[in-house]
Amino acid sequence: MVKKMANAFSSIKQGLSEAIDFAEGKPTKAVVHSFGPLDVKKIRDQVGMSQNEFASAFGISVSTLRHWERGDRSPQGPALVLLNVVAKEPALVLRALAS
Repeated sequence: MVKKMANAFSSIKQGLSEAIDFAEGKPTKAVVHSFGPLDVKKIRDQVGMSQNEFASAFGISVSTLRHWERGDRSPQGPALVLLNVVAKEPALVLRALAS
């Protein structure tokens, strides 16, 4: 138990150090993923789904999807990541969600 706590502490400390270095613009080993703006309607059209089907398949409210498509709002956090994956590998995501 003590060893696990020490390992967890070391991992958290390393991550925090890397995050601070990154924030200060210093070189770091941390992997940073950045996503640009998405055309959510284009992604939905490529998948070939209606708004209702797309929202239901990916756990998004239809209202939120409409806001994204109109450009009133932009996807953030996990939704942004999911949409980027759907844009690149829609069949894979749909297959994974169907299992």
